[in-house]
Parts: sequence; C-alpha cells; structure tokens
Amino acid sequence: MEKKFKTKTGYCHILPDNIVLTRDGVLGEISKIAVGNTIKRSMIIYSLFLVYLIYKVVTLYAIGDMVRAILHLAVAALLFFVLLKSINNSATPVIPRNKIKAVTFKKATALTRACFLIDFEDEKGKLKKRIVMLPGSISGGQEAVEDAVKIMKEEKLIA
Repeated sequence: MEKKFKTKTGYCHILPDNIVLTRDGVLGEISKIAVGNTIKRSMIIYSLFLVYLIYKVVTLYAIGDMVRAILHLAVAALLFFVLLKSINNSATPVIPRNKIKAVTFKKATALTRACFLIDFEDEKGKLKKRIVMLPGSISGGQEAVEDAVKIMKEEKLIA
C-alpha cells in the first residue's frame, strides 16, 4: 500500500520496501536540471566559488583592504563549513527502507522550512543523509507538514 505526501519539489512515496522521491512541476524540473540525482555538481560549483573567495581574500589583503578581506574571509569560512557539513548528503530518489538508520523531523523556523533528515546506508555501505524539504507556508505548508508527519508516524519511520 503506497502512501504519499507533498514535498518542496514533488512527492515522497512511502512504499513497503522503498521511499521514492519524485519531482513534479516547475520546481521539480528546475531541480532535475540543476542537481539531478547527485550533489556532485552543486559541490563543485560551491567549491569553485570558495576558491574565488579565497583568491579575493588574498588580493584584498595584498592591497591593504582589511575590512573587505575580513568580510570575504568570513563568507569563505561559512561556505567551507557548509561544504564540509554537506559532504555526506545525497540526492538519490530511491531509498531502500531496510537501509534506513534514522529519520529525524525538523520543524520550520522563521528562516527555514520543515524537513525530514533520512540517514541511510548507500549501496557502497557509506552513511548518507537525504534531506526531504516540505512545502513552505505560501504553498499550504502547514497542512502538508502535518500530513507528512502523520504518514511517517504511521509507517513507524519516526516516533
């Protein structure tokens, strides 16, 4: 018996043996093009931007513009931290339920959307994290979040 709920870019289908994430609509098509089923492209783009920021820090420091050099360094440090934190993220659309280690629900704040963090083991035995973003408040997010949490609890994926 399939159960499904709306996500930011499509739907999450909860099947007896798998969790399948599908992309739908304009946001889904954009994320298919931009990310695909891997985060490697995003990580490469952010890494290139990090290299550029470091270059700017060095050149600004060399000409004595300390304030801008420090600002660029702060942004570069933040980006580096985010890159390190994202290294084990995955964009896989299919997660076997027997490989799931934990599912955590994160509530929305004033600045973030509600989401599920699914920790699972990939086909190579590495621990990965799949972030399932839920709809925002503009697109009926509160009802969608309640529905998603209810389904995940019914399927005993979260407590």
